[in-house]
Amino acid sequence: MSKFVQYGQRFLHKFTHQETNSMPPFWVLVQKEIADHIRSWRVILLVILLTLTCFASLYTALSAIYDVASELTDDDHYLFLKLFTVSDQSLPPFFIFISFIGPLLGIALGFDAINAEWSKRTLSRLVSQPIPRDYIINAKFVAALLIISTLIFGLGFLVMGLGLIIIGIPPTPEEFLRVISFLLLSICYIAFWLNLAILFSIQFSQAATSALSSLSVWLYFTVFHSLIVNMLHSVFNLSERTLQSLMRIAPSQLFSEATTTLLTPTVRALGPLSMEQIVGAIPSSLPLTQSLFLITPHLIGLAAATLVCFALSYVLFMRKEIRN
Repeated sequence: MSKFVQYGQRFLHKFTHQETNSMPPFWVLVQKEIADHIRSWRVILLVILLTLTCFASLYTALSAIYDVASELTDDDHYLFLKLFTVSDQSLPPFFIFISFIGPLLGIALGFDAINAEWSKRTLSRLVSQPIPRDYIINAKFVAALLIISTLIFGLGFLVMGLGLIIIGIPPTPEEFLRVISFLLLSICYIAFWLNLAILFSIQFSQAATSALSSLSVWLYFTVFHSLIVNMLHSVFNLSERTLQSLMRIAPSQLFSEATTTLLTPTVRALGPLSMEQIVGAIPSSLPLTQSLFLITPHLIGLAAATLVCFALSYVLFMRKEIRN
């Protein structure tokens, strides 16, 4: 039996070694980064935390969904989407949890992406290998993004599957596409915080400094930005459009408005309306294409912020002097 086990282990090692050698260098780096993340305790703890919050939000949604179902009108018949948006007021719904914990996941995966390699003196070894230098920064981003995508889609389909089993009502094709759009939007939102954390990990040599910097930016946009904007509004009596524009500087505000539009089809506008726009409007749900058109500026804003952070990270890393 022991010889059989040893033979199996040698065969598995030989197979994986050949598979790794046949892979392009970039995907070897991605595979290495994914393995490091999976074995990391902070990622394991975040996965457990996200899973627990997923079950908690699903429980609160199921506690309130039967009351919501009796109040649905002909214009709002999207019962399955309520799994992601309703709550019994004891805990926030699912999309609120994602907007709060998602940035922490991105920061946790990126705050020591480069400076940890620097402190362990492994970055110079990576750079000395016969691979393009940009493979390193690109592989770290792609590996973290793959983990984020897998986790977000896993949690989203878990909520849909358990909701389908419990309430017994399958989602319509439009509801399914809206949930998929919400999950993709969540990945884009978390990718912004991931790139911001990677940027700080390149800029600062200490992992604690980059982590505190990333958390400070997250805390400002989550808590203090709205307070400061409201204070400016009370002092200078800003117009509603100016107030809304200042609020949308925060990525969390863009994500919140876009998520609300996707998961609540009855939302027909995201800004102040004139009397001419209100008079004659038919109160009904928007199709998915119109909801996507409504949040196009939000998607462009989140994508632009993500690309800017990634471009800055790329340029700083390519110009960074690396010595032993």
